[in-house]
Amino acid sequence: MASRRGRSRRWLELAVEADPEAVEAVTEILSRVAPGGISVEPGFELIEDGLAARVDTSRPATVRGYVPATEAGATATATRTVEEALGHLQAFGLRPIGDLRTRFVEEADWAEAWKSHFHVLHLGRRLVIKPSWRRHRRTGNEVVIDLDPGMAFGTGLHPTTRLCLQALEDRAERGPLGRTLDVGCGSGILSIAAVRLGATRALGFDIDPIAIDATIANARHNRVGRRIRAREGSIPTDEGPFDLVLANLIAGVLVEIAPDLAAELVPDGTLIASGIFIDREPETRQALERAGFRIIGRYHESDWVALDAVRGS
Repeated sequence: MASRRGRSRRWLELAVEADPEAVEAVTEILSRVAPGGISVEPGFELIEDGLAARVDTSRPATVRGYVPATEAGATATATRTVEEALGHLQAFGLRPIGDLRTRFVEEADWAEAWKSHFHVLHLGRRLVIKPSWRRHRRTGNEVVIDLDPGMAFGTGLHPTTRLCLQALEDRAERGPLGRTLDVGCGSGILSIAAVRLGATRALGFDIDPIAIDATIANARHNRVGRRIRAREGSIPTDEGPFDLVLANLIAGVLVEIAPDLAAELVPDGTLIASGIFIDREPETRQALERAGFRIIGRYHESDWVALDAVRGS
């Protein structure tokens, strides 16, 4: 995109390495000054001769923010603001947080620059998340999902999504998934994974119309468009009951809608609930149990938890 003067616009990239449990705090700091957006690259190990990656939660994640470099004074202020805030955070010494790194990126190169941070990602035993511009040759019984990071939330990079996918893969090992409801479908990654793992049909719900468009586009791109529908809105859907409900939300929402989630399920149906910050796990469990769920599985990564629950008959 050219400026009025015919020159390519520049961005200041701010990058910080942080322990996975400090990512949320660092993201909040960068978001104060970075209208160009935030990206989080989890710690990973490269495999397949450097062409793919596997998440390694023992390694630090990298948080990046982008500031328009229109005025030297503005970028200097942004850099100083972030350095001071990081300094306060580092002073607590709770979790390792690296120093701020900066570089300028031309907008003409920006699209390719951020793409370099996304690799083919191996999750669990079978699931593979492949950015659309990367190549990957499927082997064995791998389930490959082709996505475009940035279209909507849910690329498999965030711990809450990874936990949900792990629980979904385990649920598929126990038996047929049946009809699936994806509440807060985002990019459609969970709906696509469910269908690829054996669900007969999937219905995605989200309050964001952009997420609905992204889910439909990604489903078609992955050649499962006929088995996945997406609608704007939230539960109740008036289309239940379902055999499986996927709810990658936040703890407060899960607590509030727990009875509605139960009402969407058949007796003995499965709920996979993710997006639960570890401090909110007890109240989330209590809300689900009051709604008639029995917790049968727990998944944990850094500060996040996902729960596998069965609705009582």
